[in-house]
Amino acid sequence: MLDVNNLTVMLDGKDVVSDISLRLERGNIGCLLGPSGCGKTTMLRTIAGFVQPRRGEVRINGRPVAGAASPVPVEQRGVGMVFQDFALFPHLAARENIAFGLQGLPGRERQDRVNDVARTLEITDFQHKYPHQLSGGQQQRVAIARALAPRPDILLLDEPFSNMDIELREQIARELRLILKQDGMTAILVTHNQLEAFAMADEIGVIRDGALLQWGNAYSLYHQPDSPQVADFIGEGVFLEGTVLSTTEVATELGVLRGSAPHGRTPQTQVSVLVRPDDIVHDDNSSQTAMVQDRVFRGAEYLYTLALPSGARLLSLVPSHHDHAIGEEIGIRPEIDHLVVFE
Repeated sequence: MLDVNNLTVMLDGKDVVSDISLRLERGNIGCLLGPSGCGKTTMLRTIAGFVQPRRGEVRINGRPVAGAASPVPVEQRGVGMVFQDFALFPHLAARENIAFGLQGLPGRERQDRVNDVARTLEITDFQHKYPHQLSGGQQQRVAIARALAPRPDILLLDEPFSNMDIELREQIARELRLILKQDGMTAILVTHNQLEAFAMADEIGVIRDGALLQWGNAYSLYHQPDSPQVADFIGEGVFLEGTVLSTTEVATELGVLRGSAPHGRTPQTQVSVLVRPDDIVHDDNSSQTAMVQDRVFRGAEYLYTLALPSGARLLSLVPSHHDHAIGEEIGIRPEIDHLVVFE
């Protein structure tokens, strides 16, 4: 449904998107994930047609819409857009906002489509209210309904949950994913929030300084990052110094770490080993210990920051009934299934 090939975009005399290529299949949900100012929103606006690329091509449903050929206007690209501030028309009720993009349909058909979308997004009860009478979550549903109503080829969402309470964001992301999947809709989301990306997207692109570092599913980004930058940005973790013993073994201060996937480094290579909090298991019977330097209570778990004898630090997720004080030595053992190393 979406093909982006070698896309470069210049703003104010500077390349803010540099040579990005990605592909999104029909019915899948993609996400552009990265910190503020990395170029992800510019990517979305280029796909939509608000910004023209300096180089490269965008295809939607097989049709070139930006690139060497004359650019296709925004309204002819078959895209629906949900803006960060929702951009609802304040003088129109929710129902009228939803119907705004359906002007070309006969009256009865237009009403039926508005009813269908309102029912799907559970906004029937307040469809006659105006935007100022709605909560942030309700406004967001209306904005999504308005974008979905014309049945676009692809739905573009620019930080759609940023105006919501933190507790509501992941819930709404999961609900929206279900709605899009039921409708067979292709969509691409822009966010800086990893939990939103994981809850919603089939494929995620990590963007940094205008470059696409990796495009893949959440599992591969977390367990098989292509670079230290992706490993550092996705999830939590630390790097331990190590020496390669074989393609599946690395010697570290924690002992010899073994992973199921070969890493391709030759023996005696000095490497950094990625160690995630879920790789370090708290074990009272272990002879290997580390000192608790800090702890964060997360309800079911503590996130402990641990110091090894060398001073190297680890993170460990531990069930919260194991309540250990700062300064206490606790038993640990590594359980690493995915051995991720970088030279």
